[in-house]
Amino acid sequence: MSRAEMKALGWDECDVVLITGDAYLDHPSFGMALVGRLLEAQGFRVGILSQPDWKSAEPFRALGKPRLFFGITAGNMDSMVNRYTSDRKIRSDDAYTPGAEAGKRPDRAVTVYAQRAREAFPDANIVIGSIEASLRRIAHYDYWSDKVRRSVLPDSKADLLIFGNAERALVDLTHRLAAGEPIESIRDLRGTAFMVKPGWLPNDEWSEIDSLTLDRPGHIDAHPDPYAMEAEKAAAPAAEGAQPVRIVPAAERVAARKAARGKTVVRMPSYEAVVADPVMYAHASRVFHLESNPGNARALVQAHGEGPGRRDVWLNPPPLPLTTPEMDFVYGLSYARKPHPSYGDARIPAWDMIKFSINIMRGCFGGCTFCSITEHEGRIIQSRSEESILHEIEEIRDKTPDFKGHITDLGGPTANMYRMACKDKKIETSCRRLSCVYPGICENLKTDHAPLISLYRKARELPGVKRVTIGSGLRYDLAVRSPEYVKELVTHHVSGLLKIAPEHTEEGPLSKMMKPGIGTYEKFAEMFEKYSAQAGKKQHLVPYFIAAHPGTTDEDMVNLALWLKRQGFKPDQVQTFMPTPMAMATTMYHSRRNPLRKVSADSEIVETARAGKVRKLHKALLRWHDPENWPLIREALQHMGRNDLIGNGSNCLVPRHQPGVPLAAGGPQAAAHRSGAGSRVTTVGKASRDGQPSKARPCSRSSRPAADGKPARTAKRRA
Repeated sequence: MSRAEMKALGWDECDVVLITGDAYLDHPSFGMALVGRLLEAQGFRVGILSQPDWKSAEPFRALGKPRLFFGITAGNMDSMVNRYTSDRKIRSDDAYTPGAEAGKRPDRAVTVYAQRAREAFPDANIVIGSIEASLRRIAHYDYWSDKVRRSVLPDSKADLLIFGNAERALVDLTHRLAAGEPIESIRDLRGTAFMVKPGWLPNDEWSEIDSLTLDRPGHIDAHPDPYAMEAEKAAAPAAEGAQPVRIVPAAERVAARKAARGKTVVRMPSYEAVVADPVMYAHASRVFHLESNPGNARALVQAHGEGPGRRDVWLNPPPLPLTTPEMDFVYGLSYARKPHPSYGDARIPAWDMIKFSINIMRGCFGGCTFCSITEHEGRIIQSRSEESILHEIEEIRDKTPDFKGHITDLGGPTANMYRMACKDKKIETSCRRLSCVYPGICENLKTDHAPLISLYRKARELPGVKRVTIGSGLRYDLAVRSPEYVKELVTHHVSGLLKIAPEHTEEGPLSKMMKPGIGTYEKFAEMFEKYSAQAGKKQHLVPYFIAAHPGTTDEDMVNLALWLKRQGFKPDQVQTFMPTPMAMATTMYHSRRNPLRKVSADSEIVETARAGKVRKLHKALLRWHDPENWPLIREALQHMGRNDLIGNGSNCLVPRHQPGVPLAAGGPQAAAHRSGAGSRVTTVGKASRDGQPSKARPCSRSSRPAADGKPARTAKRRA
């Protein structure tokens, strides 16, 4: 991290200099440590510039010009998500910075760091990566500026972007650069994106097809058309009134398929087209996501600019998943397992959270539309071996000074997808489904929890290990298929509270999230209570919910609030939907179209809460118990014709009178409270499906105690 350290090592230069927006934590859960140790194991000299001052180029000269390239990342989190809340307010702290100090990284850090590195050394190779670069590799809607922005490649002026699981591409790239190959000629690595001239193709074997031409399911050299999902091959009737993006004559479709017999690249609508037309944006999003299976994905290309200045962003197919031995190698490198000594005794919250936890897998096949894990890590699960995981527990036990015997997590993107996979490799490589578990669990998915149960049992039996608890979110629709797993988990691996994410209770928003119905959650809750009682433990579920998700009406949020009251849940910190780049829910938010189905100008409209007051109302309904939220909720209920939910009865959400507000006899406020009248607010809700005021819904279990007979604990969730 410094010239002094380089001198101590006898280095006159670094082969690679990694620039990160995070503090340098030498642990495999942190991207720069993993990348740095991986390249070190290949014989390269690696320097790390952690959180450099971006206000000038001078800090980027600290380690000199790297012999091969600068590798640039915003850090473990997207810099905009890291710095801003879902209400676009600046956060007061940064968990990845010593002392949790805010403001140590710029907005859009990948772009800013790349520009400064280019300014410091104009002829240096610039390679960008991490989740921030991955999720901005094509034109994307940007929530913070409320506009569609172009790919991060032209803005950063980077030579190459590496997305997804980058290990193979990174090692191959570094060796080829070391052998003297110019970076502009390296165009064949999976999981990379770069800028090319219009019409560029790798060689004569390649051909280009327009994404708008392929509007019907079909088979093209083991690469189905971007709109085809296996479940759609039965050609289910289209929704009433739905039309394809463009009606294409049969002869043209046949010609397109013949043209695609060799290697093909799919041309997506240009940056200018998706800026101008939300329908084209939704179409591009759908094509992008359906070309995400590394077993059958094709290259994608998208034009940026018009006229002589036009350039194309070329995306190679996603990287192939790492094998178990490869995963073991990466996680078994010689990490110091602590922050860099230069930070002294400064507390780094992210380190405190992760230092006794272990990543056992990568990827997620859930396909939740609001989540970006699948876009970044893929939906094919990559698992470490049992031996590798147990060895890491021993490393923690032997090398971490303040370890007291408690392993705080064995997980990853989810707690219980370890070693789950498609039952047939051929099916897996040809599948076009966006989720393996929605609308139901695929019959081809192996959901056996036996390997995970075995891992749990062996982990807690290791000498020096007193407890192993699970901190990652549980996929409960998978868990209910294995009562043995639920019993094992509840009996031995819950630290009083277990995180679980039903996200909503109503079918409208759940269908746009691609999440199971609330009945599945309730089935798991019954199993949880049953096995907790059998173990003689008083434990609680902490359910997570999202406010203002696309497809959510005011009525949906009221129904969720009523369910929370019946269950005795009083969430404290709650989450409002944040549109992150390239997520399918973000497409719904921006375009008001549903990319889960074929997109056209008159296809399904997805209403969403965009106005600040509506988003505030949806968030307030999640915290229905907070008196500060009652005026807003009361006003909305009056507008919706739900005065039956205002009062002191067990079926009411808010009282008629606001505590601490005097009611002057005969005054206008008293009259408003007596009559239930109130000013109107702009909402996206509706009274009921038939347009009439909804009937009152019973809330008789609103004060249900928790399992220990005491009031239910407040469920906390990070905002």
